[in-house]
Amino acid sequence: MKAEEILWGVVALIILYLAWRTIAPLLSAIFFAAILAYAVLPIHKRLAKRVDSKKSALILTALLIGLSAVITAELVLIIKNLVVSFYEDIMTFISWSLTLELPFGTHDVLQRLYSQLTPKLAEYVQSYAFSIPKYLLQLVVFLAMFYAFLVNSEEIKRQVHALIPGGHEHLGEKLLKRADVTLQALIRAWLLLNIAKGIIMTLGFWGFGITDFPTALLAGLLTILFSFIPLFEGWMIWLVAAIYLLKQGDVLKAVAISIYGATLVSPLPDFTIRPKLVAKEAKLDEIMVLVGMIGGVWAFGVKGLIIGPIVLNLVSALLKEWKRIKAQQS
Repeated sequence: MKAEEILWGVVALIILYLAWRTIAPLLSAIFFAAILAYAVLPIHKRLAKRVDSKKSALILTALLIGLSAVITAELVLIIKNLVVSFYEDIMTFISWSLTLELPFGTHDVLQRLYSQLTPKLAEYVQSYAFSIPKYLLQLVVFLAMFYAFLVNSEEIKRQVHALIPGGHEHLGEKLLKRADVTLQALIRAWLLLNIAKGIIMTLGFWGFGITDFPTALLAGLLTILFSFIPLFEGWMIWLVAAIYLLKQGDVLKAVAISIYGATLVSPLPDFTIRPKLVAKEAKLDEIMVLVGMIGGVWAFGVKGLIIGPIVLNLVSALLKEWKRIKAQQS
């Protein structure tokens, strides 16, 4: 009997390992699909009262598909222009530097260095091109999981509550509530800050005379959309504007929009204003939120922006519960 149990234990571990290897490359897509589904859950519930749950989820997924198509197209174009521009500028610099008369055999050293660098740059550009299909596959999984989370939201809620061990319902409910409060605070802070970033970017593009007001408004809208994509954020928009201005020879405006964007749009507000907003909403210490965000990103990648603050809030709740129990015992 013992040998049979060991055998089945080994089989279960192998299955779990293979399952993990299967979903690990798609974990970010699944995670952010769950977060977005949670964010729009109130809208889904209201819409489901007029139509059934599946139709409501389908409508929201269709809207998300349209939005994803716009963001993906813009993202591909912007990254393509950045990569191509960077590659062309490097190659121009290499060609120029090889025409210089340099002492002590420096010319030969540079030539050997550039002969190794050029294939690496070409490989980098190719890797960008080949990464697009992977991104599209991630997007398909993201949309499918978003729909599945919405349709099965009530069942998922029941299963989560069913997993709470017997006799510890109070602690389990408390932890779930703290996680819920922190996640809501993160989502609201993200939404408010991203809208503010879009307005600031619009004013920046228009105020610095980079574009006319309609184009500046489009830049602000793109800033809002990109700010919902972890890692990319709004810095991509002001960076593109700075590169464009440099190519036009307007160095002063390029430096000005870079300082303006980095200080008021991204990344500085993400590490100053966002922790303040989350801390206020979730009734947490600002330093705890900041540490959670930075440490979370370090440990889990972009998912850590959400995981980090929630985990630290749960640790705080566990410590308070432990102190309460100890006080009762004494």
